[in-house]
Amino acid sequence: MSGWLLPRDRDPVGRTDRPITITVDGEPVPGIEGQSVAGMLLAAGRSSWRTTRSGAPRGVFCGIGACFDCLLTVNDVPDVRACRRPAADGDEVRTQSREETA
Repeated sequence: MSGWLLPRDRDPVGRTDRPITITVDGEPVPGIEGQSVAGMLLAAGRSSWRTTRSGAPRGVFCGIGACFDCLLTVNDVPDVRACRRPAADGDEVRTQSREETA
């Protein structure tokens, strides 16, 4: 399989390229049906969407669901791995923070 972008009518995967929109912390984020939540966030220019207890930013690390760096809340379900969750039109996404408060 080539890394080149194929015309839609020759795409063996059969993508529809149907546009969808999710909401992240109240902001609309556009994407394409079939993208993961992480893929949509990365395409929108966001490289992090969670903070650790120390305040360090986190986003996609492994991209295959083995780590827990890309956690966020989707439709009120916390600790969803953004790299494993296919985005659905209308999803409500919230970033998470584990920062300690003194």
